[in-house]
Amino acid sequence: MKIKFIAIKAITAVLGLSVLLHAVPAQADGIHITKKGNTFYTLSKQYGVSLNQLMKANPKVQPLNMYPGLKLIIPGKAKVASAVQTDNAKPQAITASLSVQPDSNTVQAWGKEFSYESTLQVKATAYSSAASENGKWGPVDYFGNPLKLGTIAVDPDVIPLGTKVLVTGHSHPGLPKLAFLATATDKGSAIKGKRIDIFIPGSQSFVSEFGFQYVQLYVIQ
Repeated sequence: MKIKFIAIKAITAVLGLSVLLHAVPAQADGIHITKKGNTFYTLSKQYGVSLNQLMKANPKVQPLNMYPGLKLIIPGKAKVASAVQTDNAKPQAITASLSVQPDSNTVQAWGKEFSYESTLQVKATAYSSAASENGKWGPVDYFGNPLKLGTIAVDPDVIPLGTKVLVTGHSHPGLPKLAFLATATDKGSAIKGKRIDIFIPGSQSFVSEFGFQYVQLYVIQ
């Protein structure tokens, strides 16, 4: 009787393990909540997936505009458990890089190289999605698109709408360090001349910490 009881327990344990393995696939996609310093490159190394796979799984996330709190899909080869465990893991130390080559009109930021046609130093402010800052139309840009990191308001007579720029020389915890890509898709009555207004996700008080700053723009070809 004792031997039969042990055998039954063993079978039950095997069946239970089988059900558990089917319920939580080891190769299922996972979710990673980005932390300060995360990049596609470091996350590809952390989870053991290729950089291309990771970027294809998150097509709406711009590599240079990654900020804390984003939900990233970790495809196939990453275990779900790994994605959960990273919440308690210390973020890896990342050294941001910015290198300008005036002779070839190129600028390198975060490991990517961009060709630029001109540069422009402008006075910058920042705005949030607060109703008091966006008028009757709400938190959307001039074309009606939702405001997002990478949206800037400009004077179209100086920077035509639709222009892509690499913004450098700024300092604010809500923006990527050293450089980030932006598109001129908004304008405002107070933005005249060599001025830009940078949209930053977050509360109005958090965004107001930006104040006034002079930043350098590289107009991307």
